[in-house]
Amino acid sequence: MTGTTDVGIADMPLWRSLLYVPATAERFVAKAADRGADGVILDLEDSIPPDGKAAARAALATAVPTVAAGGGEVLVRINRPWRLALPDLEASVIAGVTGLCLPKVDSRHHLVEIDQVVSELEAERDLPVGRIRFCVLVETAQGIAEAREIAKGPRVAGIVAGGEDLAADLGLPEPDPEVLAPYEAAVRLAAREAGVMPIGYPGSIAEFTDLDLFRRCAEAGRRAGSEGGMAIHPAQVPVLNAAFAPSAEEIAHAEGLLAAFESALAQGLGAVAYKGKMIDKPIVDRARRILEMRDRIAARRG
Repeated sequence: MTGTTDVGIADMPLWRSLLYVPATAERFVAKAADRGADGVILDLEDSIPPDGKAAARAALATAVPTVAAGGGEVLVRINRPWRLALPDLEASVIAGVTGLCLPKVDSRHHLVEIDQVVSELEAERDLPVGRIRFCVLVETAQGIAEAREIAKGPRVAGIVAGGEDLAADLGLPEPDPEVLAPYEAAVRLAAREAGVMPIGYPGSIAEFTDLDLFRRCAEAGRRAGSEGGMAIHPAQVPVLNAAFAPSAEEIAHAEGLLAAFESALAQGLGAVAYKGKMIDKPIVDRARRILEMRDRIAARRG
């Protein structure tokens, strides 16, 4: 999908939780579809050592249909250097794959080049051209500087600032959430401007032992405007699913607010109040987004 400033939540993917699984980890792959994640990212990059790249590519032929059978989305994270990326794409653009996770994207031009290769492979293999979407990882200072153009690139569905790699590229001693906050905010702003999905939360993706801390990080991500996050451990998945879904209280409030608004409209009233507060268009829009997200989650479960 190409970025646009007039895209609603229905045009975004439902990626509350994206679970990384090494493509060669047969035991994890076999159970990945049962973890409840909205999407599973079969990894060819960081979790695969250099001498295991070929085996990981070969494993996709079995891993993709195994994960796809569970009904969630299947993405593949490829490598960044072109000598690795091209064979990764050859192996990844197959039936069942709905997205590619692209690391260390630092320019829109890089996305254009990837798009051309993917389009050629889709056409050659009788796959719907354009169906595979991109989940973009911005992990360098240059990528942050180019975030607005990157978010508007071809096929971009979601974008996230990768804290660990970004901290290293910025020369930080550690990925301090407070230090990284303005860079992450820049990526979220770029996503909203382009009409694509902002992903991410403050803190480390590696935090899976203290799930209460991880929950607070995920909830902070949602308050900041993100629509989902990534996980490296199955225990993180239900935390993300809950954090990036509207609560029962939010749903009840949205339902009541919209009912009051629609009743007032039917009566020809120009001003509407609900629970002691005036209702205007932004408040109504937020309520509708909450109920639309509720319905999308229910459809996924169904």
